[in-house]
Amino acid sequence: MPTSEHSQNDLLSVSQAAALVGVSLDTIRRWDNDGRIQSVRTPTGHRRFRRGDVEALLQPSPAAPADTTAVSA
Repeated sequence: MPTSEHSQNDLLSVSQAAALVGVSLDTIRRWDNDGRIQSVRTPTGHRRFRRGDVEALLQPSPAAPADTTAVSA
């Protein structure tokens, strides 16, 4: 059986990815355009997202270190 680079079960449509993350379709598309998440395109030009990449968006990003310097007036 031939294998493709990505299993069909591992790829999510725009609407599936948006629902998983809890954002709008436009937000997922914007994140793709901005490079925050990477899509693959079907032969007909539709975006598909790797499930692992979408799930990574659900992980909390590391917090920026607190600024401990005092500001004098």
